[in-house]
Amino acid sequence: MQQKTISTAAWGQLLLLGFIWGGSFIAIQTAVREVGPFTSVLHRTFWAALLLWVVVLALRLRMPRDARTWGAFAVQGGLNNVIPFTLLAFGTQHLETGLVSIFNAATAVFGVLIAAIVFADEKLTLRKGVGVGIGFAGVVVAMGLSNLQQLDLRSLAQLACIGAAFCYGCAGSWARARLGHLEPRVAATGMLTTAALMMIPLTLWFEGPVRFDLMPVTWGAIGYYSIIATGGAFLLYYSILAKAGAGNLMLVTLLVAPIAILIGAVVLGEALHPRHYAGFALLACGLAVLDGRILSLLTPRRRNRV
Repeated sequence: MQQKTISTAAWGQLLLLGFIWGGSFIAIQTAVREVGPFTSVLHRTFWAALLLWVVVLALRLRMPRDARTWGAFAVQGGLNNVIPFTLLAFGTQHLETGLVSIFNAATAVFGVLIAAIVFADEKLTLRKGVGVGIGFAGVVVAMGLSNLQQLDLRSLAQLACIGAAFCYGCAGSWARARLGHLEPRVAATGMLTTAALMMIPLTLWFEGPVRFDLMPVTWGAIGYYSIIATGGAFLLYYSILAKAGAGNLMLVTLLVAPIAILIGAVVLGEALHPRHYAGFALLACGLAVLDGRILSLLTPRRRNRV
């Protein structure tokens, strides 16, 4: 069966998505200074869903009405929004935004591994297996062996970010398997709607009623990561998924980390530990091996002999 590849158009969309998501980490960190993680995720899913409903109604797109599809939306909303958004919001309270983005890059490793298990056209070849191994080594280096032997808030925050990456990896394959036949804007709307509905009771239970008397900078952060980095970005997400496949889609996280690290350094004055950069370098190498394009350029082609 033919393997999924990335077209030039899909690469352009991946770059755009990388820039959008690269700026979301500092926005999340800004918001959680005033609101709790659950409240920040409720804002993120609710306003993004509202935006997409406006798009769906304006374009007169038909939303599914069967329980099976909405059940698939709910699973996708949990895997791609509720769980990872909450884990990342918790992580940004205790970690540098650049470090959070590095752990988020492990999404590609999990995505390729899970897609290989689920789909015949994204099977785990020897090259991909090597890439996955290097990627996991990068995660361990970035976290640090000493942090694996203790459980403080910083260690838990790092584990939370890795857990979010695993959820994202699962979500990519679930979306392709159960939602790939739907129009991208319809799929994104259904996913975010169910995610927002799930976040309402969770937020009320853990953090109480939602406050709206927030500082302007907090509303600005919420507006960016909900409207632009969630609602708008997921329209790109499903478009890329259809073009490039679940495993290739996860490569966007390789683009996100350098942008987030640069923003964190310039805006917040963050300085990461050398092992964090070493871990990301390993992750980047692993993802480059997974993609295979750089290796194909470095490998000389055999000339046909007469």
